[in-house]
Amino acid sequence: MLSQAKIRYLFTRLNDELSQLGEIGEIGLVGGAVMCLVYNARESTKDVDAIFEPTKIIRRLAEKIGKQEGLPPTWLNDGAKGFIFPGFGREEILNLSHLRVWAPEPKYMLAMKCISARWDTSDRDDVVFLIKLLKLKKAKQVFDLIEAYYPKNKIPSKTQFFVDELFEL
Repeated sequence: MLSQAKIRYLFTRLNDELSQLGEIGEIGLVGGAVMCLVYNARESTKDVDAIFEPTKIIRRLAEKIGKQEGLPPTWLNDGAKGFIFPGFGREEILNLSHLRVWAPEPKYMLAMKCISARWDTSDRDDVVFLIKLLKLKKAKQVFDLIEAYYPKNKIPSKTQFFVDELFEL
């Protein structure tokens, strides 16, 4: 598991590697890394889901660093990129010499977590945390927020069941 301190350390290592290449990188965090780094909602995450550029260079450097640190080659991955749609605000997390790290605004994080909702992961706890953070009281408020970021045809039916069930508790 990757703690907040370990993730920051890994990003510092990545910054150093980018510096040696004379490259500037950008990482947009999503998922558990945001819940860990931005909200302190959990102590650790199993990996860092993100979008990043330059993609090939950062992927190669992350694999190299992962190997050196005894981490899986996918500790930094872009597996969640299919859930990311444009049109959200960003919050800067780190601004290093050769690496910028940001996270989506909390409303977007909630919408994205609801879209990707999986009961067998930390998604439920993350969604509950974000609903409380945003002071939402009704399922309709959550659905309105989701629809503000995602086209209706991209919202799976499981999202409605997931959110409805949260408000039934």
